[in-house]
Amino acid sequence: MTVSSLLKRRRGRTASLLPNYAVLTLLVLFSLLPICTLLFNSLKTTAESRLNPLGLPLRGIRWQNYPTAWVQGHYSTTVRNSGIITLGTVAGVLLVAGLASYSMVILDLPGADGLVFYLLVGSSMPAQLFMVPLFFLWNKLGLTDNLLGMIIIYSATMSPFATFLLRSYMVAIPEDFKDAARIDGASEGQIFRHVIVPIIWPGFLTAGLVAGLGAWNEFLFAVTFLHREEMKPVSTSLYAFVDRYSTDWGLTSAASVMMILPVIVIFLSLQRHFIEGLTQGGLKI
Repeated sequence: MTVSSLLKRRRGRTASLLPNYAVLTLLVLFSLLPICTLLFNSLKTTAESRLNPLGLPLRGIRWQNYPTAWVQGHYSTTVRNSGIITLGTVAGVLLVAGLASYSMVILDLPGADGLVFYLLVGSSMPAQLFMVPLFFLWNKLGLTDNLLGMIIIYSATMSPFATFLLRSYMVAIPEDFKDAARIDGASEGQIFRHVIVPIIWPGFLTAGLVAGLGAWNEFLFAVTFLHREEMKPVSTSLYAFVDRYSTDWGLTSAASVMMILPVIVIFLSLQRHFIEGLTQGGLKI
């Protein structure tokens, strides 16, 4: 094959991919526009945000919005509370989902197929459907205005998806690994810790990321079950910039940037493992 034919084939392939690049470019712009708008508005005054909501700051960059939003939104408290809730939720979800999927797949739990169907139906129902009876129950148990109560709620609502994901990984593990460990005298706990977890760690990472992002961003349960200022998470901090008749959009935008920044950093740093975990698992039900 000559050089000219290779160049011609490469040009033809590039031309055939132009529609794909155009669509991807539009999707990137569509995704980045809200983030850029939020970032621009976080550096403006409220008056400029109303007059020029989509453009660059033209009346000077207002860096003071960030420290003011941090203090006024009580971020030193809310970020700490959200960190505790997120870490507790991730630990609870991985523990429950890991042991549940291990029981269904490795231990061949009787009625596992029925349990999978139950989890599928339960996860398809909105959690808000149970909010009223759950609130009365939590109030009786003393779990309102309690970070542990939120960790239990988030762990329960996010465990079904994590169970499906980890189960799909465990189904693909060859029986030889488990049989060899049992022949060597390993207990079920040792098999889970030293054999299963190292093999399917991308699944645990993906499930943990999904649970962590969900717990960090969740608002409705947080604003319903947490009322004391010292217990509120970061998702409720935006209320501090809203009064009866107006909203300070400069401070609100700055507070929103500070809220999503940790999520963006963590996701981008673990993006490759996150996508790998979703694609390798395949969600085999």
